[in-house]
Amino acid sequence: MRYIVSYDLIEPDDYINMRVTCGLSSKTTMAAVIGIANSLCCVSIYDTENDNKFIGMGRLVGDGGCHCQVVDICVLPEYQGQGLGKLVMTKLTEFINDNLPESCYVNLIADGEAHKLYAQYGFNDVWPASRGMGYTKKG
Repeated sequence: MRYIVSYDLIEPDDYINMRVTCGLSSKTTMAAVIGIANSLCCVSIYDTENDNKFIGMGRLVGDGGCHCQVVDICVLPEYQGQGLGKLVMTKLTEFINDNLPESCYVNLIADGEAHKLYAQYGFNDVWPASRGMGYTKKG
């Protein structure tokens, strides 16, 4: 198989670079170190035909019981369109189904057209009953 998918923790520099390369906001090294260490689950994808290059990721964060969130679903642009985002979501879904209590509420924020991918894994729009909101601490 060309791709290796694992539940390995992601190196902070790899995490930061992947987010920026995929068009997500940058994170400080301190934020990455803390965030990765406190992840419930990390999924990493590597290309075995390219020196095991780190090419995709996804994480699950939260309390592991009542509330969790799928975050950081990223695949390098040159690898997109090959089903690798689905591979990340499949592994996260397996972790969710195998490890979280039945009543756990798992949410995510879908950017752009990503909602089409997430719908394949049972995620539904919550609007108008609920509205997603966000806040980013500024330095």
